[in-house]
Amino acid sequence: MMMSNLKFFKIHKDVKIPGFATNGSACFDIYSYITNKNIHNKPNPRVVVYTIDNHKEERKVKMWVGNCVYEEFNHEDSYAFIDLHPGERALIPTGLIFDIPEGYSVRIHPRSSISLKKGLILGNSEGIIDSDYYHQTYIMYYNASADLIQIKHNERIAQGELVKTLDYSLEETTTQPEQTTERVGGFGSTGKV
Repeated sequence: MMMSNLKFFKIHKDVKIPGFATNGSACFDIYSYITNKNIHNKPNPRVVVYTIDNHKEERKVKMWVGNCVYEEFNHEDSYAFIDLHPGERALIPTGLIFDIPEGYSVRIHPRSSISLKKGLILGNSEGIIDSDYYHQTYIMYYNASADLIQIKHNERIAQGELVKTLDYSLEETTTQPEQTTERVGGFGSTGKV
């Protein structure tokens, strides 16, 4: 069986490399890249956030050191993060650009532990990155919990999967499809009462 390669480019030298957690992993882990320095090494980069009332804002990255929060700080024991309030959505940068082979796409799935323990879910249920997309990959998270959530730098935030794209076309038909199985009823009709 011929193996496909998924190449990636690190926008910053210190971007954490995606990888498979175990030999049996179907998807590879993707990490956040939230830092207090932007691409030009200037302080106070921002992360795009949509508030609960759909207001777009660019939220400053904060730094945590000991028991203090700073907007500008750089220390070995510090970490960068953004706050995501209940009902908000954010585009979390990864620092990665995937070079997806033609005929494939990358599917982005949430990590089950983040969804269960933090209440973060993907804002679009599943992200799809087409082979002709050549920009930084962002993970769109929605805070479905009632708590303020911190998303930290270098946190495992999602899983990616390289998927073969089927070659198909769409064709209109003038004949309405008919029942071909024993199924009776429409949407939601397979449940037993």
